[in-house]
Amino acid sequence: MSKRLQSIRGMHDLLPEQTPIWRDLEAVLIDTAHRYGYEQIRMPIVELTELFARSIGAVTDIVEKEMYTFDDRNGDSLTLRPEGTAGCVRAALEHGLIHNQQRKLYYIGPMFRHERPQKGRYRQFHQFGVEAFGVADPALDAEQILMAAHLWQALGLENVRLEINTLGNPQARAAHRAVLIEYLQAHEDQLDDQARSRLHSNPLRILDSKDPKTAEIAAGAPPLSDYLDDESRADFLEVQRLLDALGIDYQVNPKLVRGLDYYNKTVFEWITDDLGAQGTICAGGRYDGLVEQLGGRATPAAGFAIGLERLIALMTAPETTGTADVYLVVPEDGRKAAALKLSEQLRAEFPTLRVQCNLGGGSMKAQFKRADKSGAAIAVIIEADDGSEVTIKPLRGQGEQTLIPTNQLAGVIPDWLNIQA
Repeated sequence: MSKRLQSIRGMHDLLPEQTPIWRDLEAVLIDTAHRYGYEQIRMPIVELTELFARSIGAVTDIVEKEMYTFDDRNGDSLTLRPEGTAGCVRAALEHGLIHNQQRKLYYIGPMFRHERPQKGRYRQFHQFGVEAFGVADPALDAEQILMAAHLWQALGLENVRLEINTLGNPQARAAHRAVLIEYLQAHEDQLDDQARSRLHSNPLRILDSKDPKTAEIAAGAPPLSDYLDDESRADFLEVQRLLDALGIDYQVNPKLVRGLDYYNKTVFEWITDDLGAQGTICAGGRYDGLVEQLGGRATPAAGFAIGLERLIALMTAPETTGTADVYLVVPEDGRKAAALKLSEQLRAEFPTLRVQCNLGGGSMKAQFKRADKSGAAIAVIIEADDGSEVTIKPLRGQGEQTLIPTNQLAGVIPDWLNIQA
């Protein structure tokens, strides 16, 4: 017997009992995006590797260690997208969506990173992201934070806190980088291996190290705030003023940095303590230089992304409601056509009604077992080859079994199922 194939490590199937909560979550995310003026865009899962090297940063962990990259038959280096912002900017530029105009876009779908799988972190994961272009006003930053706060309320999530910081402009970061490297070099023998590998390539990431000794050293590092440019400082103060006015609690975290090179000015994360080490459920900020970096005109931009697996882990799964509200039982093969026709009539009459028709034959006992397993409230038995009469049989203990003309069924369905006609 050949070995049974399994899914790739860190890439999971979503089974039928899991998908209802995913659909509910996606519906809330999409509805919220529309209410805040965002339009949906769908980008390819595969992009040129150069796109991510130019945007994320060639010396970041994502590009160096985590991307799924391969050469296609033409010799082009391609990569499964590890995040959505770069592809969204590429698409917006390619199709002229942000030329001399403001634009708000959102996307939802799978991303890929070759990381060590653990709870809340998978090799194929799903993100919901929003990107807004053409608005330099820090009020946009505040609105995106407000939008995320609205989502937590809509999803009934509690114990979620907001942390914010500012990364300044590239010149401020360059000045800070020089003194940061000098400081860290003086303690290099006490840093963990990962921090030493980042010392010259991406020293800012050392500030959010989880290694206790490295974190202790990082706590004494020269703060970026001492090197901020006036514009970034003023924008960050305005974001705080707006959040205060909106009643959104937050904490300024000087150690909050982003793992992607394109961020500047205000950045933020929404964090929970209910998921252990993988506590960030939403992260984003401003990236005013990325559009120009990818070949467009200088364009202010800001956005955020939410990891859906982590949200799902926080949400309470709804009770299983089955696959049907009405189950059509077919005692004789000659009544299949009548059953299928009736099922379509009921779906047309009641757009939200779930109707399942027994297919594949079986005894009446077997069909009623299927009906019960489907979760249906009632079974409708086709009583004649022409389908002119049906019997309504309650499956959940309500009412008496009733024989009626089929043309009266639609009129009594609302009473049986407690729905509106």
